[in-house]
Amino acid sequence: MASRTMTEQAFFTLTALVGAPRHGYGILGEAAELSEGRVQLKVGTLYGVLDRLVGDGLVELDREEVEQGRLRRYYRLTDSGGIALAAEVERQTANARAASDRLRTWRPARHGGVG
Repeated sequence: MASRTMTEQAFFTLTALVGAPRHGYGILGEAAELSEGRVQLKVGTLYGVLDRLVGDGLVELDREEVEQGRLRRYYRLTDSGGIALAAEVERQTANARAASDRLRTWRPARHGGVG
């Protein structure tokens, strides 16, 4: 994932997996909470993101459990996933810093009438 920009969905999926393996619905809830509701992943979207992250070696299957007759897959962050997430955090921080620096000197245009 180093050669392409990380999507917001991938960013919050990786972030949700920091510290503990989670199953799909756990990831959905954690991503919504971490993003303060800005990222509302749908189940199909999540599993597409997970498939890409697994394919990229950033996430791996931790275990499978049967709960109430349904198979639950738990995923965990790999070392490569943690490194990729840290790099993305650094990239976003640098971008925000650059914009903040510019905005400190910005003054909105004053238009007397209709713009």
